[in-house]
Amino acid sequence: MSKQTAIRLSDETYARLQALAKRTGRTASYYIREAIEERLEDLEDIYLAERVLERRERGESRTYTLEEMERELGLDD
Repeated sequence: MSKQTAIRLSDETYARLQALAKRTGRTASYYIREAIEERLEDLEDIYLAERVLERRERGESRTYTLEEMERELGLDD
């Protein structure tokens, strides 16, 4: 299932998008969807990393050295 949404683009971005769609025979919607899907995972990772850093700075979590992790996982042989 898919949902529909609306966005506002600058005149320049809209013109570029339309030109790309015309040159390639694809729809503008295709390129909008591709751009969002490609960038969305990056944004999710960034926000997750920021939350982890905030917890680390507040002392709510800690980091582990490679040696500690090897020992914990039984890989220190």
